[in-house]
Amino acid sequence: MGTERADTGAGHGASLHRSVLDALGSEITAGTLAPGHGLTLDGIQERFGVSRTVARETMRLLESMGLVVSRRRVGITVQPPGSWHVYDPRVIWWRLAGPGRDTQLRSLTELRIAVEPLAAAAAAREATTSQRERLLELAVEMRALGESGRLEPFMDLDVEMHSLLLRASGNEMFAALTDVVAAVLRGRTQLGLMPHRPVPEALDLHDEVARAVAAGEHEAAETAMRRLLAEVRDAMAPVRPRRR
Repeated sequence: MGTERADTGAGHGASLHRSVLDALGSEITAGTLAPGHGLTLDGIQERFGVSRTVARETMRLLESMGLVVSRRRVGITVQPPGSWHVYDPRVIWWRLAGPGRDTQLRSLTELRIAVEPLAAAAAAREATTSQRERLLELAVEMRALGESGRLEPFMDLDVEMHSLLLRASGNEMFAALTDVVAAVLRGRTQLGLMPHRPVPEALDLHDEVARAVAAGEHEAAETAMRRLLAEVRDAMAPVRPRRR
C-alpha cells in the first residue's frame, strides 16, 4: 500500500479522523502550534498513526476553517487568529476548551447581546402561531428541568429556545447564527461553566421572553432578552482567571 495505512472499518476511521482533527484544532487555537508553524502529511501520519487519506482530509478541514493554508512549494502553514473562521462551531468549541476560554466566552456573549434582543423583538412581530406556542411550552419545560437540577436536558431545551427565536425573527442573518449560539450554550454546560441549577432570575427571564413573543409584544421581548443576557454576562465575572 506504499504510504497508505489500512484503517479498520469506517467507524474506526471516522473516530481516528475526529481525534486527529480535535487534537490539531485544539493545539492551533491554543497557540501550541503557533502561526507560521509548518505541518506535513508525513508528520501527521507518523504522529497519529493514521492513513494518508485521514491526514489529508484533516488538513482539508482545518484549511476550510482558516486554521491552516496549503501552498505549493511552501507546504501546510498554521495561520494567525485573524484568518480563522471564528463562527465555525468547532473553532468555538476548541477555543472554549483552551486557555483562551474566558476571552472567547466574553466575545460570544457580547455577540449575543448585540443580536438576540433584536431577534426576540423581531420574533414577536414575525413568529408563526406554532412557533409562539412552542416557545411557551419550552419555557414551562425549562423551568421544571431547571428547578430539579437536570442540567443536560435543560441545556437541550435552552438551545432549542434560542435557536427558535433566531429563526422566528424572519432575519436570515440572525438565523445563520443558530449554530454559534448553540455552540456557546452547550460549551458553557459541558465545560462546567454553568451553576448546578439555573438561577431563578434566568428562569423568570426565559418565561418573560416567551410570553412577550407569544403576545406579540416586541419591546417587552427585547427588554427581557437584554436582561437575560446581562445576567449571563454578569455571571461570567466570578470565572477564575487562567494563569499566564
